[in-house]
Amino acid sequence: MQSTAQHVSAQNAIAQQYADHIQTLQMRTREAIEREGLDGLIIHSGQSKHLFLDDNHYPFKVNPQFKAWLPVIDNPNCWLVVDGVSKPKLIFYRPVDFWHKVPPEPRAFWAEHFDIVLLKQANTVEKHLPFDKQKYAYIGEFIEVARALGFDRVNPDRVLNYLHYHRAYKTPYELACMREANKTAVAAHRAAEKAFLQGKSEFDINQAYLNAARQGDNEVPYNNIIALNENASILHYMVVETQPPQQHRSFLIDAGATFNGYSADITRTYCAQPHDFADLIKRVDSLTKLLVAELQPGTEYADIQRKAHEGVAQILGDAGVVNLSADETLSKGITRTFFPHGIGHFLGLQVHDVGGHMADDRGTPKPPPEDHPFLRCTRTVEANQVFTIEPGIYFIDSLLDDLKATENSQYINWNRVADFKPFGGIRIEDNVIVHANSVENMSRDCGLV
Repeated sequence: MQSTAQHVSAQNAIAQQYADHIQTLQMRTREAIEREGLDGLIIHSGQSKHLFLDDNHYPFKVNPQFKAWLPVIDNPNCWLVVDGVSKPKLIFYRPVDFWHKVPPEPRAFWAEHFDIVLLKQANTVEKHLPFDKQKYAYIGEFIEVARALGFDRVNPDRVLNYLHYHRAYKTPYELACMREANKTAVAAHRAAEKAFLQGKSEFDINQAYLNAARQGDNEVPYNNIIALNENASILHYMVVETQPPQQHRSFLIDAGATFNGYSADITRTYCAQPHDFADLIKRVDSLTKLLVAELQPGTEYADIQRKAHEGVAQILGDAGVVNLSADETLSKGITRTFFPHGIGHFLGLQVHDVGGHMADDRGTPKPPPEDHPFLRCTRTVEANQVFTIEPGIYFIDSLLDDLKATENSQYINWNRVADFKPFGGIRIEDNVIVHANSVENMSRDCGLV
């Protein structure tokens, strides 16, 4: 963990980089609104939502376009007025309320970069917005609110396409925030590993993670995947069993953390006993590191997906799961049974950050290849982009049943599959910054092996 002095130093550096970040957003905004013939954007942080037939609310999730400008992620009914030239205007919701905690007046490092107006009542925001709304576009989720306020232009495609495409290029401020998110996540991963080795349940391992991260279930960027044994074969396993299994064989953890609204997304897999599965984990870990090194400017991200399948094919052959050469395993499509998802995705304000399937900033689609439909990014790798790299090998009943029903079944050592099935599966995921002449593995640099 960081010392207090290290934490303060990191915070000071982030504050110094923030002014340049705002200038970058101003330039992007100016270009986006000029393309659409607009005078500016009105960006809504969002509103709280009631549960159906209830007076409680869902956890509030801020509009990513709002938190791109400032790290206010827990306050609904806020608004930004931006035009790419003038000092941005922040309409900050601060009600008189004895039922809920009222946010303090903004005085953090970012506050000086905004003209701030305090809003006491959410339904009186119109007096703080531009009078002539014909030349402004509403950016947000609540279309009925936008219409009621008089906005005709709502989330225009040309504006969003431009902003989404360029969000892939992270500013130094954003990269610093993501390094901090990784530091928090890595410390929490270590706590989770310790709880696993102590024989804890999925529920208790998750609690150990959250306690180490000092973030609750609604603060981490996504629901943690805490999977023991066979549960590790479920790609998006969202349950946490409260009782430990009779035997701890394996543990897959896919869990992150946030800092100023930016995400970390890290996965590791562990084996609790001597078994060939432990060697399989080491092989997938080596493949992750090999693929990270492939993240060079000019590389097609889809090519890294293909290299991942080459690596998986080699591992499956070496482990005696498939009785074919790696090339034959690939040509027959067998690797897709054991590695059914994409190699990774953009990472940033969102875990699966936007813009991955865009050929340009006008929104021209660049869909995934037909043989890899779940690939979340098809862009050319460039400097200042941030990716996850996450190869895996899984023993998933439904996919194995499908494979068994094909002629490729004859090439599978089903006894070997049966040996590995009780361990579920493996995924090793790192968060990586691409620089012009190097790659920076944030997860490994924080000491997670």
